[in-house]
Amino acid sequence: MGLKSKSVSNGSNELNFIGTGTSLEGSIETNGSLRIDGRVKGTVKSSDTVTIGSGGEVNGEIFARNAIVGGKIEGNIIVEEKLVLESTSVLTGNLRAGKLIIDEGAVFNGKSEMGGSAAASSGKFKFGKQSSAADENETKE
Repeated sequence: MGLKSKSVSNGSNELNFIGTGTSLEGSIETNGSLRIDGRVKGTVKSSDTVTIGSGGEVNGEIFARNAIVGGKIEGNIIVEEKLVLESTSVLTGNLRAGKLIIDEGAVFNGKSEMGGSAAASSGKFKFGKQSSAADENETKE
């Protein structure tokens, strides 16, 4: 479901919802923003903001420009700009973000990397180092 909202910096003005009581298994990719209040099992990619409501759950990887987490994530999250873990959030997995805000009461179990621009649109990020074509060729030899 897409609703029109005010225009954002990347030119997209679409807001997508996964509502309470809805379960989805598979990959989601959008140029607009996405709000998850239901359950998602799979990869979530957004060129804008991903918001996970306090009742929302994601089991899989998340790639986004910005993210606001109030619910539960089991998996890695990679955010280009700013990641906010609200007081009701539970993150079990690794994170990478340009900026990180963790509210009092949030639960985070994993590794974190901050600073610079995370490669949110690239699914090739590995914690500890960024993979490249040269790295992949070295491991094949």
